Amino acid sequence: MKSAFLSLERRLTSLSLSLACLMMVIAVCMGMVQVLMRFVFELPSEWSEVSVRISLVWMVFLGIPAAFRFGSMMSVDLMHRLAPPRFQRFLEGVIAVLSLTMLGIIAWYGWDYAQRGAVQTIIGLEYFSMFWAFLALPVGAIFAMFGVVGNFLEPRHDELSTAL
Repeated sequence: MKSAFLSLERRLTSLSLSLACLMMVIAVCMGMVQVLMRFVFELPSEWSEVSVRISLVWMVFLGIPAAFRFGSMMSVDLMHRLAPPRFQRFLEGVIAVLSLTMLGIIAWYGWDYAQRGAVQTIIGLEYFSMFWAFLALPVGAIFAMFGVVGNFLEPRHDELSTAL
């Protein structure tokens, strides 16, 4: 059961990270289009700035699961290192429960916010509802929940490997 969950979690985290990278590419390309249209052609496009903003929001929320999975979110390193091994695991459990609680709140209210925003249109992208922009919150939170549980079941503490 544990290996099946970790396999699913690895696939989901990989998918969310790939989508986050795609959103970053879209944001960069749309930013270049915006600069080109505004300063070269002197025809500012109203849709490019909005698409950059929405892409960046999606990028952040789709990148969070990888940060949770690799143990790169905010952590209490000193307490974890100084604690006895049994307390370390207890501390990891408390952190996982608190993280899951917060992500559950973000998913719940994010979905509510997305539904409320469904009647609004995105300025500059009138054919799209704000639902699609706000949907990043619950989607990212649900992906991140898998990362939190995956990190609890198979802990990785890579946050200090790149520290100076």
